[in-house]
Amino acid sequence: LENQFPELKLADSPTQRVGGQPLEEFQTVPHRTPMLSIGNTYSEGELRDFHGRILKGLGGQSPSYVVQPKVDGVAISLLYREGVFERAVTRGDGKQGDDVTQNVRTIRSLPLKMQGEDIPAFLDVRGEIYMPSKAFLKMNQEREENGESPFANPRNATAGTLKLLDSKLVARRPLDLFVHTIGEWEG
Repeated sequence: LENQFPELKLADSPTQRVGGQPLEEFQTVPHRTPMLSIGNTYSEGELRDFHGRILKGLGGQSPSYVVQPKVDGVAISLLYREGVFERAVTRGDGKQGDDVTQNVRTIRSLPLKMQGEDIPAFLDVRGEIYMPSKAFLKMNQEREENGESPFANPRNATAGTLKLLDSKLVARRPLDLFVHTIGEWEG
């Protein structure tokens, strides 16, 4: 129907989940708001040093902390205009990243269109694209049964999958999405 009547094709149409021709290369695009990285610590001493810097920066006021598990995937910025998904960009160097929109569209948990009231004119949400453990193990088992090499870990499999130039191959991989932060919004 969309081929016969191209004017009916919408950005959030289910037919737009998997792109057409494979890409030649990824375009690098700037982030409107930088994508910062999470700092790690592996010792109590480093954590105490961090706390000391926070106290100093707050002029002695007591801070509150939130601790949450980290989803070990690939950081992503998802842009929506008038509630419709427009673009997905990797963290890259924090100032610019790769436009992986065609591949991210294949992730079933990605909302192509926002629901509800008061949808902003522009919204940039940040999250992680990852491969759930059970799905990763199943995929590796299938790869071995087909004589292919298994992936080393889910994070590397996710990163490699997002860099595939053919979204039809990406659609076959068990990627998922966890959104955790608003980067920027208008309206």
